[in-house]
Amino acid sequence: MATDKHYTLAGVMGWPVAHSRSPAIHNHWIRQHGLNGSYVLLPVQPDRLGDAVRGLRALGFAGCNITIPHKVAAMALMDRIDPLAARIGAINTIVVEADGTLAGYNNDAYGFIQSLLDAQPDWRADAGPVTVLGAGGAARAILVALAERGAKEIRLCNRSLDKAQALAAEFGGPIRAYPWEQREEALEGAALLVNSTSLGMKGQEPLTLSLARLPRHALVCDVIYVPLETPLLAAARERGNPTVNGLGMLLNQARPAFARWFGVTPEVTPELRRLIEATL
Repeated sequence: MATDKHYTLAGVMGWPVAHSRSPAIHNHWIRQHGLNGSYVLLPVQPDRLGDAVRGLRALGFAGCNITIPHKVAAMALMDRIDPLAARIGAINTIVVEADGTLAGYNNDAYGFIQSLLDAQPDWRADAGPVTVLGAGGAARAILVALAERGAKEIRLCNRSLDKAQALAAEFGGPIRAYPWEQREEALEGAALLVNSTSLGMKGQEPLTLSLARLPRHALVCDVIYVPLETPLLAAARERGNPTVNGLGMLLNQARPAFARWFGVTPEVTPELRRLIEATL
């Protein structure tokens, strides 16, 4: 039980931000560890981002999460950027250091990998080809994470081929761009399929994809967590593929940030999962 009377403030900065589950996650951990602090919503319009980020120091914040649409723009406001975040090209966490400087991190890569390991502790990135759908912000973190974990072949499919090609050229290594029309061919022999698009999210159009060419042992991951079981995951489960939804990535990416702000490394417990699932 913590006895430090210092009050620690953190939050999540975005626009809009009212839908965020981050306050529920972090305030659960604050209560669990008996800490003196709070995690709050920080709705900030894009044209006020500079004022808001620079204000973290004056307001006594330990830092904050950064979400859409600020993940890239906030980088220019940092005094220091973690090398992994620089490679991904976006930050999702700001830490106000003891000397008042601002450090930017990206924990999405960690959250993604840990969600796979939670589902399959023996998972390996080099177990076979990986097919990634989408080339947005989530895909950037996923591609870097997979490459750093040793993936030897990453097939990147996006509705805009030029965007996939640009990412493949930027990151290099094992990443090869495929036209969207060849997304089913890109499943041949894959050991992991990741959907990082919004297709299948509540309120969005579904992802149209036949899994006939995907091996039945392949792990299927969808970074969407509303709904918890997307049509893609339902189809994969019905044919016997192991599946991972996006909730694990959301929960796990919060752990390193919490540790930096509050000095305690929290765990993703069944109780926390149930708590967040109840809000979806």
